Amino acid sequence: MIDIGGKEATQRSATASVTLVLNHDTFVAVKDGRGPKGDVFTVAKLAGIQAAKKTSELIPLCHHIALDFVEINFELDDEHNRILIESTVKCSARTGVEMEALTACSIAALTIYDMLKGVQRDICITDLGLLKKSGGKSGVYKKTNI
Repeated sequence: MIDIGGKEATQRSATASVTLVLNHDTFVAVKDGRGPKGDVFTVAKLAGIQAAKKTSELIPLCHHIALDFVEINFELDDEHNRILIESTVKCSARTGVEMEALTACSIAALTIYDMLKGVQRDICITDLGLLKKSGGKSGVYKKTNI
């Protein structure tokens, strides 16, 4: 673990995203609220929030951070049968929340996979990445090919 003791706490924010690619029938079932295990989006949202809060327990060298805000949003892409997940995490701390945002997206996506694997085993989870971050000494980062 790196020593962050001498760093000043600042307002920090990070936004990440991930995509799930489904077949048409599975996508329509999810869109219509007919997932075999229930409400896919509510369960995935709760799982993602919980994961963000537990990131330091999952990734060995991450610092434990008290989070101020975690948001998870879902966007349905009807044309390509995709679910786009975006998470935003905020805190006032000595280190950033990029890993928390990425973990939230990852676990939300895996939760959706788990809830749908009975009807489609070849769901593809793709394009996990950091979209933007702010705060700290390195300042603002924004992915340029969004």
